[in-house]
Amino acid sequence: MEIIKFSANLGFLWAELELPDAILAAKAAGFDAVECHWPYDTDPKAVYEALQKTNLTMIGLNTQRGNTELGENGISALPGREDEARAAIDEAISYATKIKAKNIHVMAGISAGEEAEKVFLKNLNYACSKAISYDITILIEPLNKYDAPGYFLNTTHQALEIIKKIDYPNLKLMFDCYHVQLMEGNIVNKLNSMMPFIGHIQFASVPDRGEPESGELSYDFIFKTIQQLNYKGPIGAEYKPMGDTNLSLGWMK
Repeated sequence: MEIIKFSANLGFLWAELELPDAILAAKAAGFDAVECHWPYDTDPKAVYEALQKTNLTMIGLNTQRGNTELGENGISALPGREDEARAAIDEAISYATKIKAKNIHVMAGISAGEEAEKVFLKNLNYACSKAISYDITILIEPLNKYDAPGYFLNTTHQALEIIKKIDYPNLKLMFDCYHVQLMEGNIVNKLNSMMPFIGHIQFASVPDRGEPESGELSYDFIFKTIQQLNYKGPIGAEYKPMGDTNLSLGWMK
């Protein structure tokens, strides 16, 4: 049976450090890989050098959110913003290729309705067609309605319907146990049934999004389930440490 591997999400872990330094910290802490949210303000050369130095892989990154001062949280499902969305996808692919990242999470944004779905499908088709030649997987992630009110994509069922409508093998589901538990529950059965569609798995405690030792989910059991399903990739630690990241890592033992 595969040994469970873990990826440090540097959007939350060691968030006070510059990205290259956070990569070094993740290696020192024993992580097998890293992932991030929006690395675009950091020189990709510096990021790649840190990855080479530590022999860690960057699992993935997100497309830009848009105008965060206006509360935007992605633009790929926003009618009338197609040019911006494609520019954000191009930017993400360009950055990912420079640091050899394996996945790009295309953020849908705050939107709803049939027109939003049409736009999202169009932009995902564009993303998949461009990314496939670089061997990059496009991920879509349902977000819960409490942290991301109005977000277009909020259930795994909705995500799977979209994946099935896109005729590209490099479109997968980002299964974040935290978001899925808050919206749907039934984590283990969903992992069992959806594994063929899953491109990456993330976790945090529920409901506080802290370390996985607390809260209503038994991650010992969930991690064993993922292991038994022969999931090969590192599982993403995307939680918000209550204090110093290094002091929050007792769960790894």
